[in-house]
Amino acid sequence: MPRAPPVHELVPCIVVSVLSVSHCPSCCRLSECECIWSEWFDATYPDGSDRNSGDYETFENIGKKYPSWECAKAENVSCRAQKFPNTPIADLGQKVECSVNVGLICENKDQQIGGIIPMPVCLNYEISVCCTPNKPECLPPPSTTSTTTSTAASTTSSVSPPISTTTPTPTTGETPSSTTPTT
Repeated sequence: MPRAPPVHELVPCIVVSVLSVSHCPSCCRLSECECIWSEWFDATYPDGSDRNSGDYETFENIGKKYPSWECAKAENVSCRAQKFPNTPIADLGQKVECSVNVGLICENKDQQIGGIIPMPVCLNYEISVCCTPNKPECLPPPSTTSTTTSTAASTTSSVSPPISTTTPTPTTGETPSSTTPTT
């Protein structure tokens, strides 16, 4: 028995597209954007023989000594004396600034004899910094400053007369329509 010729059919093609996912800075407090604690840094050492010296564990000095260190934004800091890591700085009797703005600063000239450490010079301090990752989706958008100037403007309003429209005259025995004003 002879076979029928093959039938060619067009089969519809299904196209599936994947929507792109965009990053939303306002919702960027995901775990990948939480601050990450650094190791303990000790970038400088105080000179005990110089009253104008001190210990300067600033972000600038850390960056100079550890060039691979990147910190997009310091969110928190922890400071400690290198020889007394378990003693809170407040208990050491030294005047020390430990802040997210600059890091740690201790000035020899600000130290008094007394406290646990009877030295008029800074101890050697260390700092650990909790930094926001340097990723675009984790950083706030750059701030822009704009100045808006407004001037007084007067407005005039007027009412236009109604526009009239005419319906064409019927050709079969219908009655003509009237003109209707519109506003």
